[in-house]
Amino acid sequence: MKVAICQTSPVLFDLEANLETVIRKIQAGREKGADLIVFPELALTGYFLGQRYHEVALRLDSKEIGRLAAATRGTAAVVGFVEESPSMNFYNSALVAVDGEVLFAYRKLNLPNYGVFEERKYFAAGKQVPVFKYHELSIAVFICNDMWHPSLPYLGICQKADVFVTILNSSEGSMGTEFSNIESWGIINTFYARVFGIYNVCANRVGAETLEVNRPLSDAQQADAGREEGSGAVCGRKTYNFWGGSEIINPFGKCVAKAALHKPDEIMTELSRDLLRQKRILLPYLRGDDPYFTHRQLDRILYE
Repeated sequence: MKVAICQTSPVLFDLEANLETVIRKIQAGREKGADLIVFPELALTGYFLGQRYHEVALRLDSKEIGRLAAATRGTAAVVGFVEESPSMNFYNSALVAVDGEVLFAYRKLNLPNYGVFEERKYFAAGKQVPVFKYHELSIAVFICNDMWHPSLPYLGICQKADVFVTILNSSEGSMGTEFSNIESWGIINTFYARVFGIYNVCANRVGAETLEVNRPLSDAQQADAGREEGSGAVCGRKTYNFWGGSEIINPFGKCVAKAALHKPDEIMTELSRDLLRQKRILLPYLRGDDPYFTHRQLDRILYE
């Protein structure tokens, strides 16, 4: 199966322009022979949506999703977007469309709510880790922070996933100056591929977005400003740069395709069932894994 990643730079709140970009790239990817085309988290909307998240939300029966699904005839795509359910819950989701039809929308399970992240403030969390079959491979989809919670990738493995599709919006400096997102994602992507013996298809975005931030003042700064101690913060604006670097990691933990940093790019490679088989013969890490044991231990930990 030939997989492509389109490392895009979505325009914040410009649903129509982002949709046109995604559809155009799906069509181009199909012409190049891609069987699966992957786009970043929230590729249709941009990331820092704040309280206006509902303005760019789409239901699965919307005309925009219909257009997007129709564009996948002859191929398949995974595209990040804001989903509105029939019950008017909102999700950070990944649309999975295959050969002109919507297969499902994966809903992000672990929503960050710290630092610059406010996803749990606005979005509901997903309830399951689905795996779908395509071109004789089992594929699990994850969104960004899901991969920082090892239980979720493990649930994909329990369903015999051969491929992880991981879509993310990772920016420099969003976790502070002492923490490198670029380094950390490189470790995470390689770790899961190597330990679980799967392909990891990881799509990050590029571009910049500016966020309104409240910065707390120190006691000395408050005194200089003539404020009472403990009284305040100042409002400001900070621009975050999404660094890209999308990559495809093979089951031995080797990067077989790598996108550029800080600019739109496209990468493509072939996923080999033979290589998956070779890894599982040479390094059968999971051969003795027993999910029933895990279930029993969780039951004991949670309920006894």
